[in-house]
Amino acid sequence: MYTIIGGDGKEYGPVTSDQVRIWIAAGRANLETQGRYLGTEEWKRLGDFQDFGGAAEAGAPPVIAGGSPDAARASRLSRLAAMLVDLVLFGLCLAPFFSIVTSDVLMSWASDRDWSVFTSLPGFLPAAILAGLACTALSIVQIVLLSIRGQTVGKKLCGVRIVRFADGGQAGFVRAWLLRSLVVSIIAQIPYIGAVFAVADICFIFRSDRRCLHDHIAGTVVVKAD
Repeated sequence: MYTIIGGDGKEYGPVTSDQVRIWIAAGRANLETQGRYLGTEEWKRLGDFQDFGGAAEAGAPPVIAGGSPDAARASRLSRLAAMLVDLVLFGLCLAPFFSIVTSDVLMSWASDRDWSVFTSLPGFLPAAILAGLACTALSIVQIVLLSIRGQTVGKKLCGVRIVRFADGGQAGFVRAWLLRSLVVSIIAQIPYIGAVFAVADICFIFRSDRRCLHDHIAGTVVVKAD
């Protein structure tokens, strides 16, 4: 993360190195612009930082219109890994519930939709409460991380983060969770339409811009974290 001094003498940042490259490519900064790395006090030319030193010879990296440099996009594999980590975490939160629920009980409920098969189980209520509290706590942690860092626990461990597609800035609560997760989840619940939407959402990751349908709805893109 970097802070730079703009042509107007004001400080801008902290922002990612990807955002600084966008500013360089757009002519809003150059290798002579003064900047400092987050956590340090020394101001230096951007060209003196390792992240931008190569730009003097090869020029700024290519910029996808309205977004981060293509090289900074998170790989499809890293995004899948982050999602799997988050799913495993929620699975662990549900462990108290599934520790007392057998496959026969689940099949019985699926066929009859009779909730008594659950409530009659010894220890069901404490296990359900514990699992509910664990899932709620994890959800709160995930939402807070998404709002302030653009990362879930899984995304942080896999070195990726969500940013605004337009300028590479922080996605924030509205884009990173409200539009990207909650609204998309609601759409997925609509009969027939939801199933088509869910398939399309997954398929969009294979486009050249590597943005899922939920990224387009929220105006976001997933990039490699610094």
